Amino acid sequence: MPSNLSQSRDLRQTIHLPTEREASSIPRGDIDGNWEYPSPQQMYNAMLRKGYDDTPEDAVESMVAVHNFLNEGAWAEIVDWERRFSRGLGYGWRACRRGEEGFREDVEIIARSRDIAAPKLLRFQGRPNEMTPKARMLDFMGRFCEPPFDRHDWYVQRRTVDGQTKEIRYVIDYYSAPPEPTGEPVFYLDVRPAVDGPTAAVERMMRWGGDIWHRASGARARDAATA
Repeated sequence: MPSNLSQSRDLRQTIHLPTEREASSIPRGDIDGNWEYPSPQQMYNAMLRKGYDDTPEDAVESMVAVHNFLNEGAWAEIVDWERRFSRGLGYGWRACRRGEEGFREDVEIIARSRDIAAPKLLRFQGRPNEMTPKARMLDFMGRFCEPPFDRHDWYVQRRTVDGQTKEIRYVIDYYSAPPEPTGEPVFYLDVRPAVDGPTAAVERMMRWGGDIWHRASGARARDAATA
């Protein structure tokens, strides 16, 4: 998404790559408007700059499409976290206590979450060679066949109910999964607030713990019986 990547054709390049950039759905925190994704030409130049000299030129446009798709998915996950916790931990617990499905079905909570000021992305940082503690632990336990192929840290502006803004760091682990029978690639994103303080730790425990408890305690069946 950086705007300072070169749009110039590389001397080693053999085919034309588009220079048009696609606007994302991700609001910027520094200026009005949304972030823009790199053009295929910018993506190719960035790959060369990182030393990937064997990047197939005819695959770059597909790489950009996957890059954009994954970033949109990551942002949707962040917005989901912010809908629960930007109003504070009290509202967050109410949003989490009935699990993931209960949150989506709670009409009142959904209506109130739509009134929350939209988060904005301030900046981001790629850290592909630094595994998060969670990714390292899952890799050690063998839960995933392969470690994440990438990691990003996204710094998000949260606007609280009293009008104040806070910077929240989110960590994103990008995993590859076995492809579909059709051959289409499959990816899994693990998006969560970084544990930079006790509030983020509580948010993570509330969301994951609330969902596990709601399902394990049979609350889902009780809700269905009283509906």
